[in-house]
Amino acid sequence: MNSKVKKVMHTLKGFTTSSSQTAKLPEYWEVTYVDDVEILHFDSNSRKTKAKLDWVDNITAKDPEFWKRENENNIVNEQVSKVNIEIAKEHFNHTGGVHLIQRMYGCEWDEETGEVDGWEHYSYDSEDFISFEPRTTRWIAAHPQASITKNKLDQVGLNEHKKYSLTEICPFFLKNHVINGQDFLMRTELPTVSLLQKTPSSPVTCHATGFYPATSALFWRKDDEELHEDVEMVQLLPNHDGTFQTTAHLRVEVTPDAEGEYECVFQLAGVKEAVVVKLDSRSILSNEILVASAVSLWVLALLTAGLAVVLVKHGRTKQGEGCQDLVFREDPKRTSRPCATCDKKSS
Repeated sequence: MNSKVKKVMHTLKGFTTSSSQTAKLPEYWEVTYVDDVEILHFDSNSRKTKAKLDWVDNITAKDPEFWKRENENNIVNEQVSKVNIEIAKEHFNHTGGVHLIQRMYGCEWDEETGEVDGWEHYSYDSEDFISFEPRTTRWIAAHPQASITKNKLDQVGLNEHKKYSLTEICPFFLKNHVINGQDFLMRTELPTVSLLQKTPSSPVTCHATGFYPATSALFWRKDDEELHEDVEMVQLLPNHDGTFQTTAHLRVEVTPDAEGEYECVFQLAGVKEAVVVKLDSRSILSNEILVASAVSLWVLALLTAGLAVVLVKHGRTKQGEGCQDLVFREDPKRTSRPCATCDKKSS
């Protein structure tokens, strides 16, 4: 493996988003990724959990109730989210407008060492609210209003179960998905690497697209030395076909001397040889089409990724007697057991 490429880690990630007053968008949706490839999708418009890739169905060989359980849990979560978004607005004294409750959760597994780790983060209107740290088995408040929520969650006494869910059950499902999709997930696809420039005074863009896996490195070199100054990296983005794209901008004047000094280098996990493209004014293309495509994918990534918070007020909810300010339902991809609920009234 190339020295700049990070070691391969398998990951299972989930993102849920609840929204209010967002035209043309579902009020609730959830997406699940394995190794940054989308495998499951649910939204409040279709109200059906859908597999994004054929091999995902293989999980039913060992878990025949998988799809039934997934859909039932997601429909319940959708209904709960409608209550939660209104309660969140009340907590933050918001009466109208567009608001988002988001949750990001998941786990990672190092196939070589067997080490696993998990995480769960929550936010409201893109501001961190609270997160769970499995290593210390505690909730961490990231917002002043989260202190009460943190205390109530700690008092409920389910922190050990939350840790088990993220560090035992989540890796269990992750390993099953990796086994079922190994032909797809373990493949290697090299990218098309292009140099682009909007105007002669614009930065030169090195754009790599169509590669897999996501574990990779893209950088500029000058005289065989990696550059850090005058270089701007762009977030890794998914393509619609399950591959990825990434970009590195270089602020440089394209002169005959520069053409002999600069080159763009792409390295991919599992591939020894790097892809190297030398700076050459004759091969630089216009990047107007690229920019439009990248912006669309970037907006999509912002909508589906993030942190999440689910807030509930004191008293009764649709789930019975409320006992905490934040309801954390056990995600259906983590466990087949019923969601953790509380049966005590809050003080």
